[in-house]
Amino acid sequence: MPARPSGSAPSPATAPAGAPAPPGPAWFTDLPVLLVAAAWGGSYLAAKGITTAHTVIAVLVLRFGLVLPVLVVAGRRRLRALNAAQWRGAGLLGLILAGIFLLETYGVVHTSATNAGLIISLTMILTPLAEAAVRRVRPPGAFLCAAALSVLGVVLLTQNGGVTPPSLGDLLILGAAAARTVHVLAMSRIEAVRDADALSLTTVQLGAAVAVFALLAGAGTGASPWAAAAAFDARAWAGLLFLSLFCTLLAFWTQMWAVRRSSPSRVSLLLGTEPLWAAAAGIALGGEQLGAVGLAGALLILAGTTWGRRAGGH
Repeated sequence: MPARPSGSAPSPATAPAGAPAPPGPAWFTDLPVLLVAAAWGGSYLAAKGITTAHTVIAVLVLRFGLVLPVLVVAGRRRLRALNAAQWRGAGLLGLILAGIFLLETYGVVHTSATNAGLIISLTMILTPLAEAAVRRVRPPGAFLCAAALSVLGVVLLTQNGGVTPPSLGDLLILGAAAARTVHVLAMSRIEAVRDADALSLTTVQLGAAVAVFALLAGAGTGASPWAAAAAFDARAWAGLLFLSLFCTLLAFWTQMWAVRRSSPSRVSLLLGTEPLWAAAAGIALGGEQLGAVGLAGALLILAGTTWGRRAGGH
């Protein structure tokens, strides 16, 4: 699963705009961002391939424990510049982030990578709806239609095998989408973190999340990280390094670099292709099959979230 602190590396909208973008071809900036979206889309299949219900906590400790020291060293001066209120705010966001990762990872174990990548994209619909509710304003009619289309898509996607209750994994991923929404709203409403440096904010959040995972591992929740690591073969280690380096560390730096050369809205739009890559990876590489009903649901989700982004002005 993607690691962005609206989900594990910060959302492009939270990254500082920096200096004006230097001249150059647009594809030079767009291509690396699309590669990040593709990596995030593939992260669901990668996580599913190396994780079981017994090793969820261990994999999370290993995945983020590998990159956290790099972030700490890279941002040590900025971390020292944070005040107490910013540390508390980022720590609270980190606890929400831990919940997101737990729901996503347990969810992908119990559903397909394709379903996970498509259902989690409902965050793009849930967040504006929740924001409108908090502000007590009515969303545009077009956005409500897009939301209804997305919900219908989820119903069809989770009923691919017939009229049955959604799987546990689908419900957990839906919960993760809701938790992402809470995280985004919290970031916008906790005043102390609004002006915080993006790297420092990310590092503190990941540190708080890793602390939660370490406590759960220490309490005997599933396999220990050391036992899981010892049992990994070369393929599992490759999957873990892909999640740690490409989907977390390099993805974060690419976002920070791209948002300075382009704009947060353009970067966000490109990253919004993540569900397409998740479906492509699940079907082409994972051998997953949707069937006619599931395919119709997937298309409705993609259409609804795309329409919703445009109707909501994103």
